[in-house]
Amino acid sequence: MTNAAHSSLPKGVGNVVITGGASGLGEAVAVAVRDAGGRPLVIDKDAPRIDCHHVQTDISDTATVGPAVDELARAAGGRVDAVFTAAGIDVCGPLASVSRQDWERVVSVDLLGTAAAVRACLPYLEKAEGRVVTCSSTLGIKAVPDATAYCAAKFGVVGFTRALAAETAGRIGVTLLIPSGMHTAFFDDRDEQYRPPPDAKLNRPEDVADSVMFVLRQPPGCEIRELVVCASEESSWP
Repeated sequence: MTNAAHSSLPKGVGNVVITGGASGLGEAVAVAVRDAGGRPLVIDKDAPRIDCHHVQTDISDTATVGPAVDELARAAGGRVDAVFTAAGIDVCGPLASVSRQDWERVVSVDLLGTAAAVRACLPYLEKAEGRVVTCSSTLGIKAVPDATAYCAAKFGVVGFTRALAAETAGRIGVTLLIPSGMHTAFFDDRDEQYRPPPDAKLNRPEDVADSVMFVLRQPPGCEIRELVVCASEESSWP
């Protein structure tokens, strides 16, 4: 690559597609990318609060994800350096009491949406020697009652990411992030019995975002395959 080509590369962490980038951990990563001199490219059903290129779509409709990524890539000069798949939902309750539609929507957003975003970004990442960071959960490695949809989806993200890392080794970087509970709006719509108690030990999303940024700053060929980031007294780990 010529020096001129090197000089045209984005500063900082570059152009980062972020699903679920309008709230919670996704928003924290979008802010961190912006503050590091990069360009957050947000896909979310809601508009982000920060000023950035974004496309509003529901990634459970996976057919919309590819066009959304292409639109964001065009807005960013045709280059995508990384993707972070933060979009995620949950519906708690015993399997028999959760409707089929709700159960399948969790899997559609958390697992199928993750795969759709990565699939759409791959051609850009191959050109840029870029990175994938997927977001599973401590409930992707530890099963609990009344969370069959969420555990199924997040366990699926673990398997998907490990297989992707093997499939793309030497071409792109792939990292699996396994965070525990955070102080976000993720729990707000749950019944009281499924909400963390007021004294729950949870992480700040900004601190977890710092871990994502550490991954994004690694040079090509240096791999951080998996990260578990949790509060020291988090009950879902190990």
